[in-house]
Amino acid sequence: QVQLVESGGGLVQTGGSLRLSCRFSGVNFRGFAMGWFRQAPGKEREFVAAIKWVGNTHHADSMKGRFTISRDNAKNTVDLQMNSLKPEDTAIYYCSAKRIIGTYAWDYYENYQNYNFWGQGTQVTVSS
Repeated sequence: QVQLVESGGGLVQTGGSLRLSCRFSGVNFRGFAMGWFRQAPGKEREFVAAIKWVGNTHHADSMKGRFTISRDNAKNTVDLQMNSLKPEDTAIYYCSAKRIIGTYAWDYYENYQNYNFWGQGTQVTVSS
């Protein structure tokens, strides 16, 4: 069974940076697309970024230029570098995984319902 464990959340001031990391274990990492989503209190889960097994990336428009997703297939990890953080970035950030067979457009990866596996989440709080 796939296990995902996030780390790296915390409290940061506006304009600061954080790097989230997600460790994947349980089965072979090959072929899995990875995603980061976030959920603020009272709001729906929101797409942040996704990365395919081969390394192609896609970021939500509101985070382009500030957030960067990356992966290390040798270490079974996926990271999210977050810069220029704003108070509205405050949320619980979740790592997700989906074994992909075939080709899908990026809007498939933006839908949290398409992911099979989830981490427990890590809190990110940005103070103003």
